[in-house]
Amino acid sequence: MQRERLGSRLGFILLSAGCAIGIGNVWKFPYVTGQNGGAIFVLIYLFFLICLGMPIMTMEFAMGRASQKSPARMYQQLQSKGSKWHLHGYVALAGNVILMMCYTCITGWMVQYFVKSAAGEFVGLDAAGISAKFPEMLGNTGSLTFYTLLVVALGAIVCSFSLQKGLERITKWMMIALLVLLVVLAVYSCTLEGAWEGLKFYLLPNWQHFTEAGVINVVVAAMNQSFFTLSLGIGSMAIFGSYLGKDRSLLGEAVNVGILDTFVAFTAGLIIFPACSAFGVEADSGPSLIFETLPNIFNHLPGGRLWGSLFFVFMSFAALSTVFAVFENIVACLRDITDFSRRKTCLIVGIGMMVLSMPCVLGFNVLSSFQPFGEGSSIMDLEDFLVNNILIPLGSLVFVIFCVNRHGWGWNNFLAEANTGKGLKFPRWLRFYMTWILPAIILIVFAAGLYNYFK
Repeated sequence: MQRERLGSRLGFILLSAGCAIGIGNVWKFPYVTGQNGGAIFVLIYLFFLICLGMPIMTMEFAMGRASQKSPARMYQQLQSKGSKWHLHGYVALAGNVILMMCYTCITGWMVQYFVKSAAGEFVGLDAAGISAKFPEMLGNTGSLTFYTLLVVALGAIVCSFSLQKGLERITKWMMIALLVLLVVLAVYSCTLEGAWEGLKFYLLPNWQHFTEAGVINVVVAAMNQSFFTLSLGIGSMAIFGSYLGKDRSLLGEAVNVGILDTFVAFTAGLIIFPACSAFGVEADSGPSLIFETLPNIFNHLPGGRLWGSLFFVFMSFAALSTVFAVFENIVACLRDITDFSRRKTCLIVGIGMMVLSMPCVLGFNVLSSFQPFGEGSSIMDLEDFLVNNILIPLGSLVFVIFCVNRHGWGWNNFLAEANTGKGLKFPRWLRFYMTWILPAIILIVFAAGLYNYFK
């Protein structure tokens, strides 16, 4: 089976960025920034993004491009005879499937809130009425199922066409629309009366905010956010490396994706912090910020129905870009394993994901009595925990060790692949850091994540 190729470098960057850009950028990043002191957190986050995210992303790209295979088969092309590294390929595939099991449900929330906002369901409601909409949505099994299955169906349809005519073309336009909406909303939010206080908190370092949040807490939170924002550790980036030609070196491409990902996260803060400041809302109110606080803010703005609808279109595009990218990863893995056609594989994966996404949907209503982490937790929490706290950090650790260890692919092989083509080269002198320091940091992130989760 001949390997498909992306049509352009821009397509590769936007696809990779689309996979990385998701709810973690536009939902989690602003409220985590609010909870951890604002501007100083952002600076620490950027430091760790460079130290952690860029090297691991480059490794994923290199493994994908060198093997010309999906995560399920790339180790077999690169490992030495008789070794067992390839077992992680199946774990990575499982990670993508589990991620889709909960991410399709969350994406369905975004699409449903766009429909609600466009239909004017929030108009005339007070804060209590808007807050009641979210649990009401979660309790409605029928609508929650419909929107989740709609998201899965969209993923199957987009990926069923050829790589260039389906995934690349759709994601290009969707990402361009996302970026335009992002800038428009940010400019509007920054011009609201009273927006300056929110901008000051977000952009100007304040030592008091930093110490109040707790120095260790802020550093760990920044480390975690920088690590998870790029969707590393489960082969989500390796698949796009496998569709890439040899004309560009890979560190430069990783930097481009990281810049775009950071731009979206940073600009999302320019939407949320000024709006919260203008209406006297706490920006550290957690995940409820998106579904309860912001609709209430839009409700009090001139033309709020329009701005609210645009915001949830933007959120839907951010979430769908990740869904399409992860769906492609699963499809590519299954095609490498079975040699089925693209359309047949998309049909199988689509039906499978429709079934597998249902436990998450039902976890908020029919199966709400199952609370794996105690009162108030859900099946989604379990799926999220498995991906973000287990598979992503440990998977990233496996990628790093495989690329630096002579019993894996080896440092020289990785370096040769990463530095093939024009552009920014991966420094050879980083070997000690990559071999000893980076794995230690990943283990710290893993342990800190477990501690914070169960604390």
